[in-house]
Amino acid sequence: MSIKTHALTATLAGAMCLATVAQADREDWPENFTVGTASQGGTYFVYGSGWANMVADELGLSGGGEVTGGPNQNLALVHTGEVALGLTTMGPAADAVAGKSSLAPGVQMDNVCALFPMYETPFSITTLADSGIESISDIPDGASIGFGPAASTSDTYFPAMLETLGVEFDRRNGGWNDLGGQLQDGLIDVIAFAAGIPIPAVSQLEVQTDVNIVEFTEEEQAKVMEEFPVSAFSIPADTYQTLEDDARAVSMWNFTIAGCDLPEDFVYEITKLSMENNDKMRDIHRSAEFSIPENLKYNTVLPFHPGAVRWYEENGYEIPEELKR
Repeated sequence: MSIKTHALTATLAGAMCLATVAQADREDWPENFTVGTASQGGTYFVYGSGWANMVADELGLSGGGEVTGGPNQNLALVHTGEVALGLTTMGPAADAVAGKSSLAPGVQMDNVCALFPMYETPFSITTLADSGIESISDIPDGASIGFGPAASTSDTYFPAMLETLGVEFDRRNGGWNDLGGQLQDGLIDVIAFAAGIPIPAVSQLEVQTDVNIVEFTEEEQAKVMEEFPVSAFSIPADTYQTLEDDARAVSMWNFTIAGCDLPEDFVYEITKLSMENNDKMRDIHRSAEFSIPENLKYNTVLPFHPGAVRWYEENGYEIPEELKR
């Protein structure tokens, strides 16, 4: 056998060996997967569906996003294994771990693990420009306010925030696109959003009509931060056509989640793909510029999946021992 023939044989044998190993590593992977998102018209749906498609395409799997009620329902769906992956906010996650989920009181959701940080969710208020509502204190008693899908992050926290600020209102629920239509048709007075920016429904409203994006005063912001698990946030003026200056708000961090019993190699590859391709993530939604490993510190509630921990530690990021599954 010539040297060239021997080398070619060795190369082919090595390639076959690697292919066999790769196939073996995937033996326990799910054949398909679903990502729990939220209602259409919100950032979760755009981000989650786009991320699911990216993972499916890059890893050669069948997968996609699913419309859900948002963070609270996603936690429950991932915990029970009805969906493999999902998106959630840290407030609802803390409640779920403590057995205080509004969807399943008393059930400690211990089969939910964190993967990577997404972005901060600002709590913001939108009205029609001709409503005369330019501040939270302008919201009249009995105003009808849409808080998004029932049990969503907005529906869980925003009503209580507004009550703390002395607002009396008629509570409405629905998907963000549906509520946007109701606002435009005069069926509701205000939408209280909790969603990553830019919010598709707000951007769409701006194209069709004149709106006000209502900010918190410094005093209102401080009072809400004292009472709820949120931090100070400023919506950049270039987020929406309507804004001339940055708008004061409050926010809560979001993370992607997975069932803790998913195969380690599967979750490792998802984490690697998501954390090493921020340009592709930003193509899905602009808010993904914050979907970087440096922001993993904002999860102090959920254990990280072993597959995610492996990628972080291989790349020099430390995970506290108490947050390792």
